[in-house]
Amino acid sequence: MDPLTTGLLVAGLAAASFAPRAAFILFFARLPIPAAAQQGLRFVPAAVFAALVVPDIAFAGGELRLALDNPKLLAALVAGPVAWRTRNTLATILAGMAALHLAERFLA
Repeated sequence: MDPLTTGLLVAGLAAASFAPRAAFILFFARLPIPAAAQQGLRFVPAAVFAALVVPDIAFAGGELRLALDNPKLLAALVAGPVAWRTRNTLATILAGMAALHLAERFLA
């Protein structure tokens, strides 16, 4: 593919990706958001995080594994209370990684 075609392709894909986002922001930025919608939007980051993390914790080898022989589940069960109690990201990560390491070592 020649450089001009490549450049036009990249520019077109960038415009196609950017246009819907920019249009949403430009057209709806001045509209007031109802209080109920604002309250619901506060939970979007937690919902997205849960949607990304929970399947990796709960499923192993393509099947649901909610037993104590699942090292990722054990690590999550350790990291969850640490996060809730300390509200410290580093402590949560360290506790979860330590639990995962120990669970993989002793359950394998």
